[in-house]
Amino acid sequence: MGTSGFSYPDWAGVFYPAGMDRREMLPYYAGQFSLVELDFTYYRMPNARTMAGLAGKTPPGFLFCVKTFKDLTHRRDLTGPDLQKLAADFRSALRPLQEEKKLGCVLAQFPWSFKSTTENSEFLAALRDVLPDLPVVIEFRNVEWVRDETFQLLRDFELGFCCVDEPRLRGLFPPLALATSHLGYIRFHGRNGAKWWRHDEAWERYDYNYAEAELKEWVSRIREVARLTTQTFVLMNNCHAGYAVVNARQLQALLDEADP
Repeated sequence: MGTSGFSYPDWAGVFYPAGMDRREMLPYYAGQFSLVELDFTYYRMPNARTMAGLAGKTPPGFLFCVKTFKDLTHRRDLTGPDLQKLAADFRSALRPLQEEKKLGCVLAQFPWSFKSTTENSEFLAALRDVLPDLPVVIEFRNVEWVRDETFQLLRDFELGFCCVDEPRLRGLFPPLALATSHLGYIRFHGRNGAKWWRHDEAWERYDYNYAEAELKEWVSRIREVARLTTQTFVLMNNCHAGYAVVNARQLQALLDEADP
């Protein structure tokens, strides 16, 4: 159980003590959770020095799930040597986490415009080829991928499937609970349908505080995914105003209650 990111100023007073130095946030977070998803790696290519520094601030057993740099998922013109070079740089950056046994997995989040086509299925195979030594989980946004052939494709290439909870809007992925590799991955984006497509700032999309009844919907689903896998990661991505932390704790309590 963890959250998508940890370094948020608006978590002060909600999760972090007021006035805490940002350099102390990760050690404090790692005292409360055993998993975090790194999203800054989507916006800029990470480097090994930064990853080693993050690993050094966390205790043994703490895990990082790392989102792929956006060019690996959002650029359709990348092929051959260019794709290989970009993937090699990304793999090199993650090596400190691997050496410390703190790499949970890599999350490849594709945009809604990434639709179910033969060409895009072939790109998934190419992505596996250039990230051969990493546990990779695929997140789809477009409902076109809800097909048995999709899940078999992921199994064939040993790619995990990211279960999502997001607004029930036409065209978006529904709340399926399944696994296609030894890893289970569940990601909560919130259900702010009004701001999903229309927003001024990116964070508005994830401005949502789950009700306990909504979290309860996932208790049996999470247990089913966990039954099918050797390790299951649950991440809260509704990070605005500290909702992710609050909801992560609520969901953990519900899971503990259901399976002490």
